Amino acid sequence: MLLGEKEMGMDANAFGDEIITVRPQEATETLQKLPYFIGISEQTAGSKGLSLSFIVIPPGAVSEAHEHDGYESAIYVLEGEVETRYGEYLEKRVINRAGDFIYIPPGLTHQAFNMSQTEPARALVARNDANDVEKVILSDPRA
Repeated sequence: MLLGEKEMGMDANAFGDEIITVRPQEATETLQKLPYFIGISEQTAGSKGLSLSFIVIPPGAVSEAHEHDGYESAIYVLEGEVETRYGEYLEKRVINRAGDFIYIPPGLTHQAFNMSQTEPARALVARNDANDVEKVILSDPRA
């Protein structure tokens, strides 16, 4: 192991004053039902106020409708074309492509849909919460 490189799952207090490199080996299945590669978080790097992860939306896949409790999300689309439905009843829509930056405010119900039936969409996701996956709330826009 190189200096500054940490294995997933180490105690956050063990990180000290080092530069941390995280190389997630496998995806975590999220409540949103999408493969999520956790990069920087409290658990992986001892972060106190932010997280940075990599998400893959398989061809034709749709996330569960959800919101983020009390934190903002910033997304950079690396590959693909994604339609995000949002609003109380998912009545609004926006299409984003590779190279787009996306901002999602706290508490906004949204759902991502990969518009390609053949290619995955890939994005970097930053949040101002070091434990963001623990504060996802599934939504039922039909209620």
